[in-house]
Amino acid sequence: MYYSDKLLRNAEVVRPDGGREIVCAFHDIDGTHSLIRNWPPVMSRVLYDTAVNGLPDDPESEENVARLTALCGTEPLDETDRFCVESAGLSALTQMEWALRRHEETAGGRFSTPENSAIIRRIWEGEERFDDMPEDPEYLEYLRAVTPALFRVYEKVLNRFCRDRNLAEARLRPEKYLVPGSREFIRFLHDNGVKNYFITGAVVDKSIVPPVGMYEEVLALGFEVGEGKEIEDVIGSTWEEKIPKDEVMFRLAEKLGISGKNILVVGDGRSEISAGVKLGAATLSRLPRNAVRQRELHREIGTDAIVEDFVGVF
Repeated sequence: MYYSDKLLRNAEVVRPDGGREIVCAFHDIDGTHSLIRNWPPVMSRVLYDTAVNGLPDDPESEENVARLTALCGTEPLDETDRFCVESAGLSALTQMEWALRRHEETAGGRFSTPENSAIIRRIWEGEERFDDMPEDPEYLEYLRAVTPALFRVYEKVLNRFCRDRNLAEARLRPEKYLVPGSREFIRFLHDNGVKNYFITGAVVDKSIVPPVGMYEEVLALGFEVGEGKEIEDVIGSTWEEKIPKDEVMFRLAEKLGISGKNILVVGDGRSEISAGVKLGAATLSRLPRNAVRQRELHREIGTDAIVEDFVGVF
């Protein structure tokens, strides 16, 4: 498919694109196409509670999950509300790691080191790999052990707060939980020879029957997944391994044997758009008009264009 900013309608063009042939499109899911997961108030509460109090002895207990669920969205949480905006698109494991490191820093723990504080700042700036930082092996082992547990707590609270209820309704009324024009946009790309891939920081396990998690949500919204279908594949994270989206996208482009200049990246998070810019791909940010800080971030990152939704984009 031939792509140029001159073909876009209802868009804010940030960087003019003279034109290119698009073979594949890499799409984020949450907030870009799907509205099932109202994740920011949940993420903010879980991260805030961890940063302030640390982890309880049994973080996945029914008591702790119920407590956190009841607190979601009940009050503004300045630091973690801002962090959710700035860190959108990062691996959930990185977001959990930030809260654990923040607690160590604020509590003045044994591992409250200059390196720990530097990594906190780097996560704010969108980084996810810190192999260059010399840290105590004991601390790194602790983070590796407890970060997945906190991730599971977040998912349990999210499911209870909104996800399970919204998913049930989405099966009956998928249009309510789709960004306007989303289905038509993806079908247009597919019909014009573009292979679409969904890439997410959420866990995707296609071995479970019937499907669960993000893969279940994609199917509930009516998307067909499989070779030659409107969505070729859904690629996500795992409970244990932190794989930043840029690495996922670079690996996928290499596996497909496709140059970045022939890829379109669509998303609402800094992570996927930044990765698209690094790839040399065409980038399209899907952000509401009232998402002032997010739009500012995406302009700074270097996105090509910003749309409010996908109605009449082409």
